[in-house]
Amino acid sequence: MRLIRSGKVKDLYELDNGNILFHFSDRVSAFDVNMATPIIRKGEVLCKFAEFWFEALDTPHHMVRVVAKNKMEVKKLQIIPLECVVRGFFYGSFVHRYKQRLHTELPSDFKPVLGSKLPEPIFDPTTKSEEHDQPIDRHTAISSGILSDNDYQLLETRSISLYKKMSEIVDKAGFIIADVKFEFGMDEKGNLVLGDSLGPDEYRLWLKSAYQPGKNQESYDKQLLRDWLTKIGFKDTIESFAREGKKPEPPQIISSVAEELSSRYIYAYETITGRRL
Repeated sequence: MRLIRSGKVKDLYELDNGNILFHFSDRVSAFDVNMATPIIRKGEVLCKFAEFWFEALDTPHHMVRVVAKNKMEVKKLQIIPLECVVRGFFYGSFVHRYKQRLHTELPSDFKPVLGSKLPEPIFDPTTKSEEHDQPIDRHTAISSGILSDNDYQLLETRSISLYKKMSEIVDKAGFIIADVKFEFGMDEKGNLVLGDSLGPDEYRLWLKSAYQPGKNQESYDKQLLRDWLTKIGFKDTIESFAREGKKPEPPQIISSVAEELSSRYIYAYETITGRRL
């Protein structure tokens, strides 16, 4: 077994049989900065949630098996260099870009309110980067040679379809998925396959009972951490350092935030899947 890469939240190893081993850690990142404080059992939740979604979505995927509570064996793919983001609600970075008229399109008669449901889910892809993903539109993705027009359409259609399936599943458990990020790759036969993982690091998850358009939503994903970092001024610090091409040292996450984040990840997993960790 050979270490290929240590990412923001998981480590990748090449196995002797040619497959890849995902080791989901308890690390957490926010605003593209790796935090110094681990979130207890986060890796286990991410691994088990990925297993659940790969099984539940009834679409080709690269999972082979879960080999430990926080380790998964997957098939090697030729990863498509796009983060396939689908947005179902007016929230997050999409709000800022909409106000700046940057790579956003909404029906002219739609009057967006923070947290409001969009008339239809929107495919809103970004580039794929370990540092900072950037929004990319259809024309740029095709003209730069990342994808053909047909492949782009296939990714858009598949992504929106999967988002709708996920939305139906979590709705029955009392949740809303506001947006989600998919990754796809091509297998050895040239088939389009769902890859990477799916969990609270890849989507915004809200409680239906607490949902109210026009305000910040109660989140069961890492938005809780983002909100705390914003509150203590760390987001402003990140933006200040970014102007010089640097990243600041992360603060220690206070125990109440770390514990609540862990608790919400576990609650979301157990409620949506009906399984105990």
